[in-house]
Amino acid sequence: MNETTNELQNTISDAITTSQEISVPKILIIIVSVIGIRLITKQVLYKVIERAMRSHKYSSKKERYQRRDTLVSVINTLLSVIYVVTAFILILNEIGVDLGALITAIGALGVVLGIAGQSVIKDFLMGMSILFYDQMRVGDIVEIAGKSGVVTSISLQIVRLRDLDGYVHVIPNSEITTVTNMSHNYANVNLDVGVAYDSDIDKVEKIINDVGVELSEDEEWKDRIYEPIEFLRVDSFGDSAVNIKALGKVMPGEQWAAAGEYRRRLKKAFEKNGIQIPFPQRVVHSVRS
Repeated sequence: MNETTNELQNTISDAITTSQEISVPKILIIIVSVIGIRLITKQVLYKVIERAMRSHKYSSKKERYQRRDTLVSVINTLLSVIYVVTAFILILNEIGVDLGALITAIGALGVVLGIAGQSVIKDFLMGMSILFYDQMRVGDIVEIAGKSGVVTSISLQIVRLRDLDGYVHVIPNSEITTVTNMSHNYANVNLDVGVAYDSDIDKVEKIINDVGVELSEDEEWKDRIYEPIEFLRVDSFGDSAVNIKALGKVMPGEQWAAAGEYRRRLKKAFEKNGIQIPFPQRVVHSVRS
């Protein structure tokens, strides 16, 4: 390893020459050009990707924008790296560095870094897989590597999540083995409702369905609810309640808000119609001697 390092240092030293006069204006032009091209590229990417996505069907504009922003972010990052590397090479050439000797040095460095950079390669390949198979997008709510939150950014190396507490989790792509996407295409509101054993189940079913329809027709909610929450089945018999399963389909990411609003309205409807939501009870028998 020491011999390889010494050889690399010697090669880099040989690559540097001082015979050429440095042109500061040319270097500034290279830097300004790269910054300008990068800004223009991002705007062009938005238009190109937006046009390419017209042939694909998405459940909502929000979903289409999430996919677009994800692709733009990753492709722009990749192109930015290429621009920076190109500018770096041009600047080195301008200050008199022998590029042929430098390429030889980079090749020797690549052998050293290739051994230590296996995880980086794995991150890159997994990042490509995430994009190709559309496993998640910026703005999706996911669970990966034991962490849950909203995807704030995706790159070819890492994914950033922000959870409900506001914490940001940075997860290398190589650690992602399973992606649980809770906001892709649509989401279900899956509710368990407990009612007292003396309740009229037919009446309970009607109330549950009526509240679901009422919520789906509300001006604030009608665009976010695809299928009204409705009675599905009597799910089980608990110690103190008959457990009812209710199910509905909503816009991705809206399942928690919709479920909360539905519970609020259902409680009022149960109270109005005399349906009790039981709490655990215990009967104590006293034995007299």
